[in-house]
Amino acid sequence: MTHTSHAAQRQQIQSMVLVAMFTAIIFLLAFTPIGMIDLPIIKATILHVPVIIASLLLGPKKGAFLGGVFGFSSLLKNTLIPNLSSFVFTPFIPLPGSNNGSLLALVVCFIPRILTGVLPWFVYRFIRILLKKDSQSPQPIAAGIAAIVGAFTNTFLVMGLIGVLFSSSYSAAQGIPTEALFEFIGSIILANGIPEAIAAAVLVPVVYLPLATILKHQSSTRGVLQLG
Repeated sequence: MTHTSHAAQRQQIQSMVLVAMFTAIIFLLAFTPIGMIDLPIIKATILHVPVIIASLLLGPKKGAFLGGVFGFSSLLKNTLIPNLSSFVFTPFIPLPGSNNGSLLALVVCFIPRILTGVLPWFVYRFIRILLKKDSQSPQPIAAGIAAIVGAFTNTFLVMGLIGVLFSSSYSAAQGIPTEALFEFIGSIILANGIPEAIAAAVLVPVVYLPLATILKHQSSTRGVLQLG
């Protein structure tokens, strides 16, 4: 076996290990209180953070896969431990006033989370081009901006799709008039989206930069992993 094939095999194994690690972290955050940050008024989730980090480290394809894992963990949790709004995340929970769930819940549950694992990679690359930075050196500013975009991608799309696809049902569940729904959704986006974006902007660079540096060093010395 040639050196090139050995390097490719090591790269594949290391990539699989990282995907497995991020998958475990996502499920750990989803099913424990670790995934929530207590704020004075609300709880902000950090479930999107490992998805964004994985996107920056491993590229948009594996980022999309781990976004799908994020979506699946949400589907599973809302099915097994339902709350007032679980019907918008799982078709196995009936809509208010109905005996049936809706398959549109899968759109809300998966599409925003998959895109959360895709868009940060492209934003990171774009910001680096704008800043004219060396493509081989991890950059905290680009990582922070990519993290904010990823966080808001999740929040905006989840709440926006709820408003479009489940307007009457969600209004009924929340006990508000349908005409006041988008104002209510806007307040949630502000209340949750801003703290979650701040958390991502802090946590993603703190975790991503040292990981990227370590993997870059391994790649240069052994040809193990080509980031992104």
